[in-house]
Amino acid sequence: MGIDMQYVIEGFMVAIQPQNLFWIALGGFLGTIVGMLPGLGPATAIALLIPITFGMDPTSALILMAAIYYGAMYGGSRSSILLNVPGDGSAIAATFDGYPMAQKGQAGQALAISAIASLIGGLVAVVGFILLSQPLAQFALKFGPAEYFMLMIFTLSAIVALAQGAMVKGFIAMGVGLLLSTIGIDLQTGVYRFTGGNVHLADGVDFLVVIIGIYAVGEVMYNYLTIDRPLGEKKNIGKIWITKEQWNRTKWPMLRNGPIGFLVGVLPGAGGAIASMISYSLEKQVSKKPEEFGEGAIEGLAAPESSNNAASVGAFIPMLTMGIPGSGTTAVILGAIVMLGLKPGPLLFENNPDMVWTFINSMFIGNIFLVILNIALVALLVRILDTPPKTLYPIILLLAFMGTYTLNFSMTDFVILIVFGLIGLVMKILQFPVAPLILAVIVGSEMEQNLRKSLVTHDSAWGLMTASPITIGLVILTIISLGYPLLTSWLKKRKLERSMGQ
Repeated sequence: MGIDMQYVIEGFMVAIQPQNLFWIALGGFLGTIVGMLPGLGPATAIALLIPITFGMDPTSALILMAAIYYGAMYGGSRSSILLNVPGDGSAIAATFDGYPMAQKGQAGQALAISAIASLIGGLVAVVGFILLSQPLAQFALKFGPAEYFMLMIFTLSAIVALAQGAMVKGFIAMGVGLLLSTIGIDLQTGVYRFTGGNVHLADGVDFLVVIIGIYAVGEVMYNYLTIDRPLGEKKNIGKIWITKEQWNRTKWPMLRNGPIGFLVGVLPGAGGAIASMISYSLEKQVSKKPEEFGEGAIEGLAAPESSNNAASVGAFIPMLTMGIPGSGTTAVILGAIVMLGLKPGPLLFENNPDMVWTFINSMFIGNIFLVILNIALVALLVRILDTPPKTLYPIILLLAFMGTYTLNFSMTDFVILIVFGLIGLVMKILQFPVAPLILAVIVGSEMEQNLRKSLVTHDSAWGLMTASPITIGLVILTIISLGYPLLTSWLKKRKLERSMGQ
């Protein structure tokens, strides 16, 4: 399936319409701010905005939510560089050399290179998106119920496996999510399941309320526990541009880590945090001056920044082509766009090519807008870091409750919201990964239907797993995704025991 230039041009023309430019700018701006504020993240911002998107055109809503996601990748490094406090997991690697640069009086240069690296990573990833998305969508047309069921099993396994050191907790979270997805009327028999006689639960627990509760209410509750924690001293910004020597040191790290981040982002369950750490580690290994890493090496900042923004773009590929989110944030976006009437999957590219190409072009425009925003207005943006948490968090809670009420105009949703806010708080305290629960709630019902359809054709679990070369391949990938962390953990433990024995 080749690229139809007519759709590309039409998509670009729609993307540059004033209302879409507005959503790109608004999403990028909000994403930058959310990314900057420690303790929040793009998933929280998108969860809060879901009710607002209901009245929007689905394409514009997708553009807005995507701009928040990759905008947060730009903003996340601001607090990492200036305060040594990452805005979210994707920005952790930016503290390694970004903060030391700020301590040396190079904060402005660090902020500039993080924005430039994010731009290059984002543009590289959009090109990768164009090249990979359509072949992957074409491949996904071969999927039947058995293949989709095994794909969902693989995705859930991959997300659980990435909860390093907490796989059991990941399985528990996934199990709770799958159980929640069974509440409501059985779609095949019409039987009420686990509703407790509550008519409001006939359609199941609204996963959007679950998302808002865990990501918004739970995060705010958790942040209240550490609200008096002192932050690092904010450094003066200084000159906001890089020298020719710094450009020469960073251009290749940015270019080679963009594709790496993109490919990591495509993998289910991976994301910006893993992509940036891989890129930082790789860049240190290939550097001619590895001893400078951790002391303010500018390429040690550029590489992960390029990578994490590329990963945020790559995460949209499995979501749009197969309906499987590549990260926790895209899981939230998937839930939102399904509610808006879009059906992500292989046929999306055939049925809605105008929407797909408008979205792709919007990412090009959004990345260019964001680099301008993050360099030209950096002095203004960093003042947001001075916002007192005691002012910010009540506003987020108010928006969460208002947004939840507008979903179904039901007071019962308030109870569900508070319950899942508390669940999110407990999960955060006990260090349970949230993504497996959210993903299981979203795909659980579809997964159950595909399993039941598969068992009509294949009369056993073995028959389902060996139904086609695709299902066999997915079974192998599932085994690898679960076995690899266990194997590496065992090897590390053995190596440690050997070193202690010597």
